[in-house]
Amino acid sequence: MKRVDVKRIQQLASELFEYEQLRPGQLEAIESVLAGRDTLAVMPTGSGKSAIYQLAALLIDGPTLVISPLIALQRDQVAAIAERPLPAAALVNSTLNTGEREEALAEYASGELEFLFLAPEQFGNEETLEHLRSLKPSLFVVDEAHCVSEWGHDFRPDYLKLGQVIEALGHPAVLALTATAAPPVREEIVSRLGMREASQIVRGFDRPNLWLGVETFQDQAEKQAAFLAAVGRAQKPGIVYAATRRCTEELADALNAQGTPAAAYHAGLSAHERAERQTAFMDDATQVIVATTAFGMGIDKPNVRFVYHYDISGSLDSYYQEIGRAGRDGERAEAVLFYCPQDLGVRRYFAGSGSLTADEIEPVAEWIGESEAPVALEALQSALELSQSKLTHALDRLEEVGAIEVLDDGAIVAAPIDPVEAAEAAARAQEHRRQYERSRLEMMCGYAEVRDCRREY
Repeated sequence: MKRVDVKRIQQLASELFEYEQLRPGQLEAIESVLAGRDTLAVMPTGSGKSAIYQLAALLIDGPTLVISPLIALQRDQVAAIAERPLPAAALVNSTLNTGEREEALAEYASGELEFLFLAPEQFGNEETLEHLRSLKPSLFVVDEAHCVSEWGHDFRPDYLKLGQVIEALGHPAVLALTATAAPPVREEIVSRLGMREASQIVRGFDRPNLWLGVETFQDQAEKQAAFLAAVGRAQKPGIVYAATRRCTEELADALNAQGTPAAAYHAGLSAHERAERQTAFMDDATQVIVATTAFGMGIDKPNVRFVYHYDISGSLDSYYQEIGRAGRDGERAEAVLFYCPQDLGVRRYFAGSGSLTADEIEPVAEWIGESEAPVALEALQSALELSQSKLTHALDRLEEVGAIEVLDDGAIVAAPIDPVEAAEAAARAQEHRRQYERSRLEMMCGYAEVRDCRREY
């Protein structure tokens, strides 16, 4: 175990971040990383998670890679580093042209940069991975690490490959950061990232300036009327979360009709429309943004006075992440759930969607197993005539049980397992996953219906 100079850490924290003292959890996480341990830090919003990797990076020889899920979040982090007397940072993502990308990688290679920000998808480029491997980064940071669990399976499968990437880079020290992760999610993060003897530093989730409440209704008309009245009298700006795109549009229209400047935000809008609406909200031109979960991560707007949920979240982890966007300035803010038991039908549908039987998974395992060469995803989809969604689900489950391996270039090879057994194991893994998602939803229901202190719950 390496010796850690605590005084030096405190001195840097004072000089660079003007901290009188490090906040709870920060010092332990930095000490853990400097001692050479893979570390998972779970700390509430506003507790200075970014300072952990920035301070640790300064005290470790070698460059730092930061895996961040959203381009906007990467830009914010790079800008924040530029405002402090810290070593330079740059980002590599899909918005850069070839010249800009090569320039950033060249600066990183020459030692001009300490921090390089990437989205997980960038490691799908073998040239990029090989380039980074040769540089031997000393610290591999996974920001918003809960995405390994929440996004990895069906939405952002590149998160599942981060463990392979870490090994390909020679397993530098790994630091995973998130504001919330229940014990099963923490276990999954550690497992997926291949963290070795991981130190888990979990600090309280409480944010005393957030007022937590639930209003319960028996029908939708009563709920909508109460919701519109609550937004009308609430201090602005605020964020509203709804389960479907259609609902975000209807609620935004209703709010505008009553004189509250509001805009819908969801994945069905063009990138230009989403950017425009986000900018209007950040500049206070739009008082209320009504959004699906497509909105929020990386939104660091300090004066959000309320986060209202028109529909129940799929889990307490998600709910905590979403209400965490309120009151970042430390002033009082409200987090209210408008709860109607009928709403659970939509969430139960989401939790059970994408299910496949063993009979549907078996042909996928069989076709890959019979191929003498690695199989391209496009060829597999064409041969089996499966929708992209169903094929993705099948491959995720087969990979989860070790029946297939997805190579760095995206091609797929089979493990020496009988296709029938592989399909049955994958179907069991899928059912386990569905039960897990249902249990998370039931915990969220418990929060909505509990009669004691919700903060304690």
